[in-house]
Amino acid sequence: MGVHLVSGIIGTVALGFIALPTDGVGGGLFYGGGATQLWAQLAAAGIAIAYSAILTAIIAYAIHKTMGFRVSQEQEVVGVDLSLHAETAYEFGVGGHGGSFQPLHELITGKGTATDGGAAGAKKTEPAAGKESVEA
Repeated sequence: MGVHLVSGIIGTVALGFIALPTDGVGGGLFYGGGATQLWAQLAAAGIAIAYSAILTAIIAYAIHKTMGFRVSQEQEVVGVDLSLHAETAYEFGVGGHGGSFQPLHELITGKGTATDGGAAGAKKTEPAAGKESVEA
């Protein structure tokens, strides 16, 4: 649940308790208006939740049937930033920045890291296509 949903429900329902009467008529439960305003606010929150859920389900169904929500296993292993956007979110150790932490160096470049010396028995992988600066 997001902050907008929770805050929206709290604010909407709170009006059922604390709404001030207009010209002495109505108002929230705490200001002598009875439960009428509270029930109206609860109904409004419920209708908004149902409306959002239905439209979200329709949009999700359309996405699922057209392009899908998942990327391939290979794209997931390489990283979505690199495989779909041709950039990396965190360039550790590239261009002299960030030290030697390169968790995907072998997978991305197809080369062993300096620390493993291309260790014998290491699994060979195809170099991933992507941002040139990562192929260092």
